[in-house]
Amino acid sequence: MFKPGFVCLILAVIALGGCATDQMSSISGASGVQSTVLLKSSTSWDGMPYDAYPAGIPELTVLNIKIPANTALNWHEHPMPNAAYVVSGQLTVETLEGGQSILLKPGDVLPEMVNRQHRGLTENTAVELVVFYAGTPGMPLSSSQRDK
Repeated sequence: MFKPGFVCLILAVIALGGCATDQMSSISGASGVQSTVLLKSSTSWDGMPYDAYPAGIPELTVLNIKIPANTALNWHEHPMPNAAYVVSGQLTVETLEGGQSILLKPGDVLPEMVNRQHRGLTENTAVELVVFYAGTPGMPLSSSQRDK
């Protein structure tokens, strides 16, 4: 599946934000190690700025999500910044309000929306994602319209 170094790189990019480039450059000088920043963003994919991380003790959660072909996820929102890495397949993400959408392919990294309803749609192939959430202990990773 994933090499431990790859997951560490992604976590460093997500968790360290602006520090990731400096931290990774000192690591990459060792014995042929290479690093590439896959995502560095202070806004979600639709251009909305992130206000702040949730207050409290940080808790990182990393999920491997597999979505079958021809699936429409429920409309949902996230209460904290998070990012999704597309391992395989193609996923369209769309907003409930405003009708914005983006098509994601393998290798794409998406800075997800916070507190805005959206959903993912697959076509004729399944999709595999690795999603990194930066929340606090006990914080739900998402909520759907029916949760409210």
